[in-house]
Amino acid sequence: MKFAGVDLSEPKIMGVINVSPESFYKGSVRNDGERLIETAVRMVEEGAAFIDIGAKSTAPYLETQIPLEEEIKRAVWAVKTIRDHVDVPISIDTTSARVAEEALKAGADVINDVTGLKGDPKMAEVAAEYSVPVIVCAHGQVKDFSDPVHTVIDFLQESLVIAGKHGIEEVAVDPAVGFLRPEWPPWYEWDSKVLANLNMLKILGRPILIGVSRKSFIGAITGRKDPAERLPGSLAATAIAVFNGANIIRTHDVKETLDAVRVASFMGRFSP
Repeated sequence: MKFAGVDLSEPKIMGVINVSPESFYKGSVRNDGERLIETAVRMVEEGAAFIDIGAKSTAPYLETQIPLEEEIKRAVWAVKTIRDHVDVPISIDTTSARVAEEALKAGADVINDVTGLKGDPKMAEVAAEYSVPVIVCAHGQVKDFSDPVHTVIDFLQESLVIAGKHGIEEVAVDPAVGFLRPEWPPWYEWDSKVLANLNMLKILGRPILIGVSRKSFIGAITGRKDPAERLPGSLAATAIAVFNGANIIRTHDVKETLDAVRVASFMGRFSP
């Protein structure tokens, strides 16, 4: 299995860099060109097979609206700044087709849409026009709160239908850990059920991408309110995700996460 030209016979790492000051984890933010390049290069040296650029926070519990032109400006600047310094695919994390298109023109290779092609009706058109791989998150109105896993699968299947209608063949699926936040069960229980049963997503026949890095469900479980203190919990969640079939791990902490991925992947070979 491959995604964006990257061999996924072993799980791979996607390094996250934000150029959005409003992002929930301030340690991931880079607004200086030299630091941005330095971070991207270091992530690749430490083992990242992809770099993901976020120009606007998509955390569902934050007030993060910024003007579209500002998001475009940030995204284009970030992609152009690092494009000649890394030789791995760059994904643009956005819900806007205009931002995606401008980032692709600037050198991005992948669209990462947390609305699963359901937010901006033109997103699938842009992906098809530029013939790029897409990451779709589970997105929709939760109706059955008792069954997180099948709800996620249903949402992802809807996104795959949209992709198929537009001739988008290369799609990775993301169960949207941290985004589907029902009133009950609490979101950290919802996310934990999804990760514990992640192997069920294999029915979709697509690479599974997981983003758990320093997220609030880890803080809720561990009592660590500060995202800067959530690395150990993130590594534990990463290992469980990989053991249960995750192909790509999206993280702020490449070096540490790669070790967790390697151990979990190795042990997974001996699981019946």
